Amino acid sequence: MPRDETAPRPVASPFPVHRDGEPVPEGLSGAVAALGNFDGIHQGHRALIAAVREMAAGLGRPSAVLTFEPHPRVFFSPDKAMFRLTGEGGKLAVLQRLGVDGAFVRRFDAALAGTGAAAFVADTLRGELGLSGVVIGHDFHFGRGREGTPAMLEALCAENGLACRIVPAVAAGGGEAPVSSSAIRAALEAGDVRTANHLLGYRWFVEGEVRHGDKRGRTLGFPTANVALDSCALAHGIYAVRARLRDGSVRDGVASYGRRPTFDDGAPLLETYLFDFAGDLYGQRIAVEFVGFIRGEARFDSAEALVARMHEDAAEAKRMLAADRTPSMLG
Repeated sequence: MPRDETAPRPVASPFPVHRDGEPVPEGLSGAVAALGNFDGIHQGHRALIAAVREMAAGLGRPSAVLTFEPHPRVFFSPDKAMFRLTGEGGKLAVLQRLGVDGAFVRRFDAALAGTGAAAFVADTLRGELGLSGVVIGHDFHFGRGREGTPAMLEALCAENGLACRIVPAVAAGGGEAPVSSSAIRAALEAGDVRTANHLLGYRWFVEGEVRHGDKRGRTLGFPTANVALDSCALAHGIYAVRARLRDGSVRDGVASYGRRPTFDDGAPLLETYLFDFAGDLYGQRIAVEFVGFIRGEARFDSAEALVARMHEDAAEAKRMLAADRTPSMLG
């Protein structure tokens, strides 16, 4: 039976990551790299990863991903908040789970933005990084002013002795629209976790450090782990979730993301109540996966009315979690 190249792999260590100004690690010498931003690492990205692993195996070379930080959209529009699906750490963790041999993280700055397409291939891909080949998606553009097209990259690779493969668009579940990070953001902004997870091919997750709050949840009988999320446009509401703790354990729970309109209408905060858990998580970094949307955020007339609804939300979250079969990228 053929091996599924898109399925998560057991995590190997170490996972080499090359950054600007560093020598290329031995484990990435002569690598074949998939190029792109890879925000969310959705099913379309996973087709690139499957292709790069296949090409690398055929050439007897390591497989890698070349990605950019910050996201180019953040560089070009620094005053406009961007809803990123995965931060750099989460992106690298998912790439490792998907079985590539390492990653190149390229700083996206004025110098890179001003590099022409031909120089990017000859000086960066071949010269500095020493790649043997590249894999791109059908809509990948590169170089100063996005002058480089897939066809141009194919020609430039041929001139520079690099293998090149262009992967066509991927539509999830036989649909016509290609999978995209923009479509996933739109789904999450609408609270449609089910669609977002379908397009990703796994449960969307966020990561952050648990901070001290006003301890109100504890007085209500629902102590929560509170995490502030940067530039997160997730719809405010109540969600069924799973959380991975620092010790590696995974706990089911129910979470609220929003401004707490019953009490203070403050800054958006992710507040996660873990079932049957009584430990101290302050200062720990946790990852929270979103399984399902329960309801939108609402203002209640009293704390008692809120608590009654929280019990209902917890019961619904448990039902959703018991029925969920979506893969996880948290190990």
